[in-house]
Amino acid sequence: MSEDWIRRERSFRGISTRLAIKYLENLGAEQVDDDRVEADDWAADLSSQTVGVGPSVSLTQVDLVFEGDPDVLDPLIERFAQKAMRAGG
Repeated sequence: MSEDWIRRERSFRGISTRLAIKYLENLGAEQVDDDRVEADDWAADLSSQTVGVGPSVSLTQVDLVFEGDPDVLDPLIERFAQKAMRAGG
């Protein structure tokens, strides 16, 4: 990790870790571990959990910790969020 990188944490409901990794790969990353992807100027760690939505419904929530170049990271997260919103909730 470069010294000038920043960190952003985001959660997305209704998508799987597998699908999140696919989207991140489409944005230029390569999966380097079960729960990590890396690109030249950013990286992301993933984890997932089941969260309740109301009294009887639960969804998968993927939590991502993005690290990267400040000029790249926010637009990248926005592009990922657009993909995730179309797939999940």
